[in-house]
Amino acid sequence: MVKEFDSFEGSEYQEIDLEKIEIQLLLQGIYDMYGYDFREYAYHSIRRRVIHRMQNENLSSITQLLDKVLHDTATLKRLVENFSINVTEMFRDPSFFLQFREKVIPMLRTYPSIRIWHAGCSTGEEVYSMAMLLYEEGLYDKTKIYATDFNTKVLKKAKRGIFPIENMRKYTNNYILSGGKSAFSDYYTVTDNGVVFKPFLTEHVIFAQHNLVTDKSFNEFHVILCRNVLIYFNKELQVKVHQLFYDSLGMFGILGLGSKETIYNKNYADVYEPVSVQEKLYRKIK
Repeated sequence: MVKEFDSFEGSEYQEIDLEKIEIQLLLQGIYDMYGYDFREYAYHSIRRRVIHRMQNENLSSITQLLDKVLHDTATLKRLVENFSINVTEMFRDPSFFLQFREKVIPMLRTYPSIRIWHAGCSTGEEVYSMAMLLYEEGLYDKTKIYATDFNTKVLKKAKRGIFPIENMRKYTNNYILSGGKSAFSDYYTVTDNGVVFKPFLTEHVIFAQHNLVTDKSFNEFHVILCRNVLIYFNKELQVKVHQLFYDSLGMFGILGLGSKETIYNKNYADVYEPVSVQEKLYRKIK
């Protein structure tokens, strides 16, 4: 629809509209040129990251950023890293892990083998947390954890298993509140480079690149965990990703979401039953 203006000059509405057009062109250009699809990410979240990258590149417009991204892959890499949401911690939201331990673990005990998908695993803190929990419950040896993210840089960090020592006090407290059965310090060694977690915690973990926006289902899982990722997608993309999770979960499989997320719209509400409404744990029943 074409918008008409009595006066184009100095129009705040025009400036806002122009900015949206520039961002749309930027995202479309990235998709057409490189195959990364951020077109259905939540607009305000994407806008903050675009403006941040534009300012850090010392550019005066988003159009200039588009030009630089299309001709310089290093700039693209920096922008894509900005789009990757990497806010995480070990045993984040301890009550979630406590409910998982108390309500989901008994279900998993009935399976001869277990497949878990951590979608959007970021730097891996929650992957290591789940490995510890499964180890303490005697299920780790029969479990395969698939930890995926579209950002290869954070996957490399996750594989290394090295984290800042200053985070350990908070992580220890989270671990205790989540029902931890050992001493948290037993799982890591302090080095000059930071805290290194014991190698056995990744013996049953596969770290791999996977893009929730463009990639398909790659296995059938007993558990899918995707916490605090969907909030950065628009409604249409949320529906698409929920379909991916539904297709990837086996019957009676468990879906775990973030504290601000839920089963989206009526298309999915009746195919799951709540395991824990408060902690956003659901069981596939249809």
